[in-house]
Amino acid sequence: MTAYSPITPALRAELEARLSPGALITEPARLEDYAGDASCLRHLPEMVVCAHNVADVQTLLTLANLHRFPVTPRGGGSGLAGACLADRGGVVLSTRGLDAIRAIDTINFTMEVEAGAISLRVREAAAARGLFYPPDPAGMELSTIGGNAATDAGGPACVKYGTTRDYILGLEAVLPDGSLITTGVRTRKGVVGYDLTNLLVGCEGTLAVITALTLKLLPKPAATTGVLCAFASMADAMRAVARVMAEGHLPSAIEFLDYRCLALVGELLPFVVPGERPSLLIVELDGPAAPIEAEMAEVVAVMTREGATRVLRARDEAERQQIWQVRRQVSLRIHDHAALYLSEDVVVPLSQIATLVDRLAAHEARHGVEIFAFGHAGDGNIHLNITSQHPDHQEQMDRVAEELLRLVLDLGGTISGEHGIGLAKRPFLPLELAPGSIELQRRIKALFDPNQILNPGKIFP
Repeated sequence: MTAYSPITPALRAELEARLSPGALITEPARLEDYAGDASCLRHLPEMVVCAHNVADVQTLLTLANLHRFPVTPRGGGSGLAGACLADRGGVVLSTRGLDAIRAIDTINFTMEVEAGAISLRVREAAAARGLFYPPDPAGMELSTIGGNAATDAGGPACVKYGTTRDYILGLEAVLPDGSLITTGVRTRKGVVGYDLTNLLVGCEGTLAVITALTLKLLPKPAATTGVLCAFASMADAMRAVARVMAEGHLPSAIEFLDYRCLALVGELLPFVVPGERPSLLIVELDGPAAPIEAEMAEVVAVMTREGATRVLRARDEAERQQIWQVRRQVSLRIHDHAALYLSEDVVVPLSQIATLVDRLAAHEARHGVEIFAFGHAGDGNIHLNITSQHPDHQEQMDRVAEELLRLVLDLGGTISGEHGIGLAKRPFLPLELAPGSIELQRRIKALFDPNQILNPGKIFP
């Protein structure tokens, strides 16, 4: 492990003198606000720098590289993998102050935003100009656009529109030595040189600190319509999803809840869902109003043929939001339901979703836990929430997590679809990646950051 230098009083004074006034936080009570994220992990930093401008980011990284102290970038702090936590001490660098929307180009369908802008604000700013920024990761009201880029965040819209990286044309970023670079293009195509943009997207802040992004936008869909369908089993629901897509429909969202989730939110539904282990699907279409209404009728017909036991069409935007409220309540209620809670984010081929969910019961019985499954049926991204009513069951929870990750890989999947690796999944990286691949990635990290000062200890075991 790299040996880092302490932040001495003299170094603290130099930081205070060279950074924007008020950028440095050292009070213990305020440092606590930067010690955690949405995971259960906590690491208290020695100090926090709230960048007011790009120059603050450059100054901090220049001094960190010179004096050999670690810097951990942080956006909204809503991540679930501990990637923004200072487990090696040093300084947490908050980019929340870099929140300007620099420009929206309605002719070329692009947008320039700073990394600290809240994701929902980015989407709403585009919508106000008649444009559409599709990525919709959970917690858009908390996460920053730079944090979304650092983890390549996803969301329900991935099935039709893809992830965050699909809407990033270029980046402005500060390297670990303090130098400022720009990557990518402002055009819809560009293949000049290595694709540094896509190398930095998803790197979890280990190669550079993203300070601004050039985003690709789309025309805003004229309308969105949704339906909620209940099935007697997960297998029936997944068969319906496959049939819908096989018949040429591409929904803008296909979400599922398993029977354990339904037990927590069932009273929010206007009907009782029959079956011993039922499943629920939420399907949405977007586009021109008349065509999608006709298409939704076809989708509902497919769902019915494939065994839907209950169908609820959203007649207007209010009813559409009521349907989504059922989905939004799941995570909150799981968290309130259990004494211990561990959230895993995995992806399997669409054909293996039902298989994975069916196999959860054996792990529950073996370890005395409950596992709730919900997520994105259209792209196979599943959120597995391992819970226990016993506060001393953490060891069992960790064993279940590793077993489930191994099962996911056996089914042809991957151990993370949108949360990233960070600290939480760092021990499991070798389950999926070969030693040669990990070593190559370590060498890329060393090329960008030879002194290992930028977000050290993340991703690689």
